[in-house]
Amino acid sequence: MATKSSRVIKHVLALRNRHFFGLDVLLLLLTPTLALLLRTDGLNVQPQGWDTLTRYVPGLLIYTGIALLVRLAVFYRFGLYSRYWRYASIEELDQISWAVFVSSAFIGLVVLLARTSTLTQMGFPLWNFPRSVVFIDALLVLFLLGGIRFSVRLANRWQREDGNEPGKRALIMGAGDAGAMTAREMRDSSRIGFEPIGFVDDDPGKKNMRIHGIPVLGNRHDIPRLVQNHKIQYVIIAMPTAPGREIREIVRSCEQAGVQTKILPGIYELLDGTVNVSNLRNVDIEDLLRREPVQTDVASVQRLLQGKRVLVTGGGGSIGSELCRQIRRCRPAEIIIVGHGENSVFEIYNELSRLEAKERPSHPVTIHAVIADIRFAWRIQTIMARYRPHVVFHAAAHKHVPLMEGNPAEAITNNVLGTRNVLQAAQQVDVERFVMISTDKAVNPTNVMGASKRTAELLVHQAALATGKPYVAVRFGNVLGSRGSVILTFKQQIADGGPVCVTHPDMTRYFMTIPEAVQLVLQSAVMGHGGEVFVLDMGEPVKIMDLARDLITLSGLEVGIDIEIAITGLRPGEKLYEELFIPGESYDRTEHHKIFIATNASSFVKPTLDRSVDMLIAAAEFMDEPAILRHLQNLIPEAKLVDANERTVAGHTAPSIVHSEVITSAPLHQS
Repeated sequence: MATKSSRVIKHVLALRNRHFFGLDVLLLLLTPTLALLLRTDGLNVQPQGWDTLTRYVPGLLIYTGIALLVRLAVFYRFGLYSRYWRYASIEELDQISWAVFVSSAFIGLVVLLARTSTLTQMGFPLWNFPRSVVFIDALLVLFLLGGIRFSVRLANRWQREDGNEPGKRALIMGAGDAGAMTAREMRDSSRIGFEPIGFVDDDPGKKNMRIHGIPVLGNRHDIPRLVQNHKIQYVIIAMPTAPGREIREIVRSCEQAGVQTKILPGIYELLDGTVNVSNLRNVDIEDLLRREPVQTDVASVQRLLQGKRVLVTGGGGSIGSELCRQIRRCRPAEIIIVGHGENSVFEIYNELSRLEAKERPSHPVTIHAVIADIRFAWRIQTIMARYRPHVVFHAAAHKHVPLMEGNPAEAITNNVLGTRNVLQAAQQVDVERFVMISTDKAVNPTNVMGASKRTAELLVHQAALATGKPYVAVRFGNVLGSRGSVILTFKQQIADGGPVCVTHPDMTRYFMTIPEAVQLVLQSAVMGHGGEVFVLDMGEPVKIMDLARDLITLSGLEVGIDIEIAITGLRPGEKLYEELFIPGESYDRTEHHKIFIATNASSFVKPTLDRSVDMLIAAAEFMDEPAILRHLQNLIPEAKLVDANERTVAGHTAPSIVHSEVITSAPLHQS
């Protein structure tokens, strides 16, 4: 019997659209007769009553011919012969329903006209044909047509269930749209390798409900019990909009249950809204730090950038390249990618060019790749004069604190001189809007990098006062996954077998994902009027020690057993915690609840700024480190910079190993 059923399944799965066309012809020849028999109770009629039934035969033949031609034409027009029915869904059922409805309406109209026209007096056979046959025939066609096609999907499911290689047994956390999509793709495609056993959802109204035939078995607190009772191998987290707090709780439950986890990326990674099982990946630290999605006014950002020429400095960097990606979605006329590193510029240029060629939009975006060092004023002036951008996003900067402590002249020439060059060139071509990417390290800086970025902020405010245009700075903290970030450093240390080096047990930092930060930068660009500092709400600061522990755990290892955590001491210029606002800045939330604004930021610009910056740049060009520190301190009184001798020896204490039992801070997924 099993062999026979397997043969039947194979034959059903072998059906193609040409076979469905032949089956439809046969079906449409038979359903009118069956409809008439049901209408006249002809199925039970006595032999002597056949004369009553046969008087409808001429009309039945004409009706059958009309219905056949009309339905086949409508079915073809609705694409019923160009579908892949193995993965038929509600969309295909909707198409079948509309095709039957439209064809039936047309057939009914023909029958009605035939009964009321002069053809009636001529004895046309349809004049006495029962009108209700049209309705009965439509129901039969809908039922049989859908049944034949959806049998292919059913056969596909049976074949998977009878396969020799069953998928890994999985629970799906989240019974929303993403969870339902995940379950359907798992069930319909054997290549995915998962068998959905049930859903887990915290909505009590969904318990014991079925989605695509799969039951909702409980909530997140039931995960350990469900894993044991149903022999679950994986928990799939299908909650793209869930904040990190919820993800941490779910991951903790899965760890307690001893089950592996996979996750669909967060909404920031899926900016186009496309969610599918091919996105599944291991849970990463970014998921544990994820926050609730930020609602941005996409329309206002698009109005700002659509049809404009937009220039991005540092366009090959982590922030710059993501800026280019999101700007392209707003359909500017041109994007000018300016960067010093040719490889990174080449990569983002190729990526955007491929997308334009693939999508073939009606209004294509012209992409330019320009290799340039912002420290050369003549080069930046030439670029600005050639492309004459309407909007400039200035993301080029040296950002690594320890490196800039050892190379202060580079920090000044790139972050200060470079910013001044870009600002002056922008003013010469009358750039409409200028947005500089700043950092929380510019607040009460204790290092050269932060002080150089604070000086750059002052230059932007000065330009805003001079032009009266919306030249603004946007300040935020660490971005997850950026080049040289602590996350990537920790991952490399784990891959090398440890230890994972943390400079201080109490060190905290603010974190954002790159797409999230860029969305808010674009939103800030819309709100700027000139001279403001926008500060992004980055949620609660995160302990670096907790970050290290969670990364080790997510790697399947244990702190103190597989990997050690070493306390290495604060590095030159490092703070234990970062601040967001400078003393004296008057700040408030904007109409966007995730963005703060310091409206009086330009009031900190001193009349002597140009002269002070000239002396700072001169000191950098002569590599005079004590003079650099002295001029920075004069420019930024709130800075707490140490002299060169202290910087060369600070922070080089021997690392101490911290075992798991010594760490008192709760890991992120327990907070």
